[in-house]
Amino acid sequence: MTTVQNSKFKIQNLILTNQPVTRVLLLLLLFTLAVLGMSLSLGDYPVTPADIVKAVLALPTQDPESPFVVVTLRLPRVLISWLVGVGLAVAGAILQGLTRNPLADPGIVGVNAGAALASVTLIVLFPTLSTMYLPLAAFGGAFVVACLIYLLAGTGEKSPLRLVVVGVALAAIMGAFTTLMLTFGKINDVTRALVWLAGSVAGKSWEQVWQLLPWIVIFVPLALLLARELDTLQLGDMVAKGLGSRVTWQRSKLLLVSVALAGSSVAIAGTIGFVGLMAPHLARRLVGSIHQNLLPVTALIGGLLVAAADVLGRTLFSPTELPCGLLTAALGAPYFIYLLYQRRRG
Repeated sequence: MTTVQNSKFKIQNLILTNQPVTRVLLLLLLFTLAVLGMSLSLGDYPVTPADIVKAVLALPTQDPESPFVVVTLRLPRVLISWLVGVGLAVAGAILQGLTRNPLADPGIVGVNAGAALASVTLIVLFPTLSTMYLPLAAFGGAFVVACLIYLLAGTGEKSPLRLVVVGVALAAIMGAFTTLMLTFGKINDVTRALVWLAGSVAGKSWEQVWQLLPWIVIFVPLALLLARELDTLQLGDMVAKGLGSRVTWQRSKLLLVSVALAGSSVAIAGTIGFVGLMAPHLARRLVGSIHQNLLPVTALIGGLLVAAADVLGRTLFSPTELPCGLLTAALGAPYFIYLLYQRRRG
């Protein structure tokens, strides 16, 4: 009888613990749908909500142009902005948990710079090559930089800022090589690369959606499956080994997932910075640090941030468009300085 009561008590506690997380997820989903709907509706050619729903469902609309505007022009861009935000946010949360460093982010520690160098090299040196190879090239560049950071900075607790310092240095080196590629490239290829580097989802089509979607569909659920291992690794290597975790193997898997998400997102949308820094911190304030709860909330916040930045950049100064990477940097850079100040005081 006591065993049954204990089991019921544990189940009740689990339900009570998950209730705030469920509410947060539902609220974030509502906000996400609202932002995505605004992005499909607003622009030089406004579309009513009713026509948006009909166009997406392939039903007859009152405005004959709205299906083309919604399905062909805007929907791929909206989906890519959301998927990129999800990928960058989850990659940042994994890096922060893996290194036990709240300042870690794919952009700050140089992972995005490695992906950018590989992608720009492909664009400039092999302009006739299909863009379907961009995610693979970006993954390779990001993986090399991540391995270098892992080897040079380590993941110990003695100096959590060491990873940021090493990452910034590697990002500068990758940036220098990227500039070198742009200097010696042909003008048309360089222009294409510069537009990509600005971090924008403008002009994206369904081809890019299908290129990015498999990476998100595969690696985000894999990150959720590894959430418990990420919690274990945060206890420190000695404790994790004492609990039976294969530390090196688990860390390698998590690093691979983070690099895959960051590299594929950068390959499609360019260098959109600070999403992987802001989203996990905002998620921790809402649901705490347990990664089983943190990762899905982080994913929704990241997708919401990039989607909102894109719709603001497209409409604030219309007809001039601002890259969404510019807006995320405008928000993220001050937030990063604030976190540095907080850590210094701590």
